Amino acid sequence: MPITLVTGASRGIGRAICLRLARDGHELVAAARHRLELDALCAEIEQAGGRARALVLDVSDGAAVASALANIRVDNLVNNAGVGRLKPFLDTSPEEWHAMIDVNVNALYHVTRAVLPAMTANGAGHVCTIGSISGRSAFVGGTCYAATKAFVTSWAESLLLEVREYGVKVSVVMPGSVATSFSGREPSPDDAWKLAPEDVADAVAYVLGTPPSVLVHRAEIRTLTSPPKKPGR
Repeated sequence: MPITLVTGASRGIGRAICLRLARDGHELVAAARHRLELDALCAEIEQAGGRARALVLDVSDGAAVASALANIRVDNLVNNAGVGRLKPFLDTSPEEWHAMIDVNVNALYHVTRAVLPAMTANGAGHVCTIGSISGRSAFVGGTCYAATKAFVTSWAESLLLEVREYGVKVSVVMPGSVATSFSGREPSPDDAWKLAPEDVADAVAYVLGTPPSVLVHRAEIRTLTSPPKKPGR
């Protein structure tokens, strides 16, 4: 049974990924900052016959990550944790800017660096990171967030070239708009045209489920439904 660590696992896309992979026979290590939500997720997985354990962790804290993951076997890592403060550059506070860099960029180093040595030593493993189509599509309010997602694609491709000779896979799943509370607003009927978290989870399950000799390095997931037109257009 592969052991898969998912960050940002307590809600949204991360939660959907955990539930989907549990059905595929993965043992989940569900990491996030919120104990009650993690416990509810793990209970749901176990009630369905799966295996999961909660790991309360702030992935932006490098020392805490290194300590928490020092003795945990990880076959697959899903770097899903992310934050987005979508607002014009001049309206973005230093705290908001640093929060996005710390979670969307620096945490990739902390978490991946903690589990990758064992993967290369074992000659197998998979690092899958949730990116975004915003990483190559500029938009108003995306000066920091879109830049962090552009980082994801460049970082992942370079990492792939460094570790594939050790049998380790590196992938990026890039969704379009997803109906979650990610941006601080709960989903509403107006979000019905967007992807569901489960759509992204299915893509991650496919990427992780490829044969040992096959790698899907980059997968872009979009909805086929057009967004509603704004009044006057």
